[in-house]
Amino acid sequence: MIDRYERNKDIVQEIVESTATHVGRIATIITTAVADVAREVGDIVTDGFEMRDAARKAKADDHREVVDAELVDAIDDADATETAIRAIETDRRDAPEEHDRA
Repeated sequence: MIDRYERNKDIVQEIVESTATHVGRIATIITTAVADVAREVGDIVTDGFEMRDAARKAKADDHREVVDAELVDAIDDADATETAIRAIETDRRDAPEEHDRA
C-alpha cells in the first residue's frame, strides 16, 4: 500500500509535469506569434521601401519626361500597324487592275 508521502509526491510530480508541458506549449505559441509579428512588420517596412523607391523613380521619370513603357509599346504597335496599312494601300493603287491585264 502507498503511504501518504508517496501519494503526495506522485501528485506533485504530475502537477509539475503537466504545468511544464502547458508552459512549454504556451512558450511555443508566444515564440511563433513573435516570429510571425516580426515577419509581418518586416514585410510592411519592405513595402514602404519599395513604394518610396517607386515614387522616387516616378518623380525622376517625370523630370526627364519619360512616359510609361507599356504606353510607348502600344503607340509603337499602332504606328507599325498604320505603316503596314499604308503600304498595302499603296501597293493596291500602284498594281494594275486585273481587267486591264486581259
